[in-house]
Amino acid sequence: MRMDDGFEMTIDGRSVAGSDFIDVINPATGQVFAMAPDCSPDQLDKAVSGAKKAYLSWRSRPLDERRDMLIRASKVLAENAEALARTFTREQGRPVQGALVEIRGAVDWLRAVSQMTPPVHVSEDSDAQRVETRYVPLGVVCAVAPWNFPIAMAVWKMAPALLAGNTIVLKPSPYTPLCTLKLGEMFRDIFPAGVLNVVSGGDQLGPLMTTHPGFAKISFTGSTATGKSVLAAAARDLKRVTLELGGNDAAIVMPDVDLDAVAQKIFFGAFYNTAQICVATKRLYVHEQVYEGLRDRLLKLAKTVKVGDGANQGTVLGPIQNKRQYERVLGLLEDARTNNLTILQGADVPTNGGYFVPITIVDNPPENSRVVQEEAFGPILPMLRFNDIDDVIERANASDYGLAGAVWSKDIEKGVEVARRIETGTVWVNQNLNLRPDTPFSGHKQSGFGVENGIEGLLEYMAPQTIYIARA
Repeated sequence: MRMDDGFEMTIDGRSVAGSDFIDVINPATGQVFAMAPDCSPDQLDKAVSGAKKAYLSWRSRPLDERRDMLIRASKVLAENAEALARTFTREQGRPVQGALVEIRGAVDWLRAVSQMTPPVHVSEDSDAQRVETRYVPLGVVCAVAPWNFPIAMAVWKMAPALLAGNTIVLKPSPYTPLCTLKLGEMFRDIFPAGVLNVVSGGDQLGPLMTTHPGFAKISFTGSTATGKSVLAAAARDLKRVTLELGGNDAAIVMPDVDLDAVAQKIFFGAFYNTAQICVATKRLYVHEQVYEGLRDRLLKLAKTVKVGDGANQGTVLGPIQNKRQYERVLGLLEDARTNNLTILQGADVPTNGGYFVPITIVDNPPENSRVVQEEAFGPILPMLRFNDIDDVIERANASDYGLAGAVWSKDIEKGVEVARRIETGTVWVNQNLNLRPDTPFSGHKQSGFGVENGIEGLLEYMAPQTIYIARA
């Protein structure tokens, strides 16, 4: 497969050009470098119709056959990782090595999910009766993936949906459609026609999909504001919904940490992928005894880590992925300056028209400042002092979000004690950004609805069916 050819949708097993096209911009230059299909309402109807037809036979295929197809898909993805990574970097902005990490992680995810088995629960097995509950697929799944991890999030949705016996229509973000379109192309000969459909389009396509009556389930990853709109749309005909939404994740650094051992881990826990990660550290609470020491180490890293075009050798962090988000991050910075907050910045960034923002630390801003209260989703990290553990836990939990958090301490038992008091779906102790295909991932509060990953995530794509069998 070549990566320099055209980009087309996959609808009912066929390659389909768009009725129109959308621009795809390289965020490192701000310039259009490719065109992607813009799916029309009629083409979406055909994708859903093809998926509904395919579902009738796909749901009845033996589980082992569906497993084998996911394993074949993982092999094809692995074979094309290098070429796909170059396209990934041009549309998403992350350096090539970081793109490869995501793609190879998706390979592992496909393999891991392929080995899962939906459970069968037996409530009674007596001479009188047998009562068993099994799990059955839902139908056609609408999957909407984000721009920050376009391959990983597509696979997070596709793999369990298909293993469970559903068919799927997958839509990437209009900012990063190309790699996902290539997934559809790569897998076209693996799955039967209509099982995996991939469509792309502008801002109008998402609402068309979430309101479409042909879907039984919506799986969406994106902002909390958009997630609320998705949930409202799904309510019209009671579609099942999984939402993985925003976070304003807090990390707590205890006074006993070895700063030299943890500074780099904390830095990349906040700034990896240019901080465009839902579970990145976005509020860093540091005990006053180690505050200056950690701040100085983080600033030193910020001044040495190369920010630039991900296609260039030595680049560690790329640009903000799109202009809308870039302008939002600049707005947060301007607000911090207007309010005379102390801003510490790293090395200079390119000024060639790309969406670059210097790595920024805001030194002990007020708790009510925008830079603390809002999820930046860009390289701005507020560092805040604390000296009382009960107070800092209360501050960390004083958020509408509850996606992830972290605790850093030499005393692991104490770290776990603090972690259990943090109101989030995931908490790390002395690590961060560690997610697994066999472990449930779920947001609390306004960070999510439902579960992804693990057997719990697989069952989000299924419904329980209980059978009572009389014997006497």
